[in-house]
Amino acid sequence: MTDGGEVSISMTSDEALVLFDLLHRWEDDEQVTPPQNEAEQIALWAVSALIERVLVEPFGPDYSRLVSEARTRLTPTD
Repeated sequence: MTDGGEVSISMTSDEALVLFDLLHRWEDDEQVTPPQNEAEQIALWAVSALIERVLVEPFGPDYSRLVSEARTRLTPTD
């Protein structure tokens, strides 16, 4: 896989929603360690853009509630 070809990653809608929210929070709050080089930033933007293309939740009025519910479903219970 060193040729720059495409890779497919599968995740649940809950995982995608929580990851999307996390990436945007990091970006908005500048909480993430700055990328070591431009390629890392481009990769993060690409992942965020791919997730954004398939999610409708970020554009709805109940986005915060949906993220909270997704987090709850993803959190293991003991």
